[in-house]
Amino acid sequence: MMQARLKGVVPPFEIEMKAEIAHKINLLKKELNAVILGHNYMEPALFHSVPDYTGDSLYLSAVSAQTDADIIVFCGVWFMGETAKILNPSKTVLVPSTKAGCSLAAGISAKDVAALRLMYPGAPVVSYVNTYAEVKAVSDYCCTSGNASKVLKHLLDEGHKRIIFLPDEFLARNTAAEMEVPFIQAGQPIDTVPLDQPAVIGWHVRCEVHELFTVDDVHAIRRQYPDAVILAHPECSPEVIEAVDVAGSTKMMTDYVEKVDKPRYALLTECSMGDNLAAQFPHREMVRACSLRCQHMNQITLEDTLAALEKIQYKVELPPDIIEQARKPIERMLALR
Repeated sequence: MMQARLKGVVPPFEIEMKAEIAHKINLLKKELNAVILGHNYMEPALFHSVPDYTGDSLYLSAVSAQTDADIIVFCGVWFMGETAKILNPSKTVLVPSTKAGCSLAAGISAKDVAALRLMYPGAPVVSYVNTYAEVKAVSDYCCTSGNASKVLKHLLDEGHKRIIFLPDEFLARNTAAEMEVPFIQAGQPIDTVPLDQPAVIGWHVRCEVHELFTVDDVHAIRRQYPDAVILAHPECSPEVIEAVDVAGSTKMMTDYVEKVDKPRYALLTECSMGDNLAAQFPHREMVRACSLRCQHMNQITLEDTLAALEKIQYKVELPPDIIEQARKPIERMLALR
């Protein structure tokens, strides 16, 4: 199956080597009653072999909330494993590498949130799922790029005039623009926008991969592939989002490539996403010009996943009070899928 799925995407010698490791993992996960969750940014040899479920953060969070497995192996970055642990405090949750961090999650702390609450009293805090558990614990709602607009709309419909949206500045700006709501950079005076009008207050952190995509990249793709539809993740800059054809979460990108017939597709996101879609939809032509890979996502390999199961290593452990406090905003996120 790996040979057929990954032909033309992964070199044949690598497929043969990886297939043996994947076989061991698939046997071991049955023996241990383990479920493996694979994020869309995983390397193709892993993504298309051992996960029981694949998708974006929102979908995998929902899956982790419903599993009856004894062990959850989250092939993604550390905050994803924390989310699974919060939803399954009695289960063993493993992340195959301790180095799988996130520039966004590292860029905001619970102390930062407390300071923002003092600066903007009464404003609810929406924390992107790309945050660590201590930040989720002091938030009112969580969201992903797939349901950020739904969460903001819900709060606006409740009558909130100021909404703190953390930590990705570009996702906050792009979601505010989608909702036709002004954006206020954290630290600016509260009356930058009249107090009787709604506004989104954003932090100053950006995804270290998505912020590197530029409008020049968009123009270069259009020159070389004029018939390609260009899709970008909303963690890209507002200027890039304005220049592309479609913007949305990795799930939205997957759905678009599957359902919308275009001559070519170019993705402005982590490179493994394009590789995985090329393997998943061989009848679609993907523009494979990406050179931006997430150093954190790429820490997770098949070899590490096998070691995690063999040694039951790199368990996600969180204090009970953090689990209790962080569960509510995550459940609110899942309710607004």
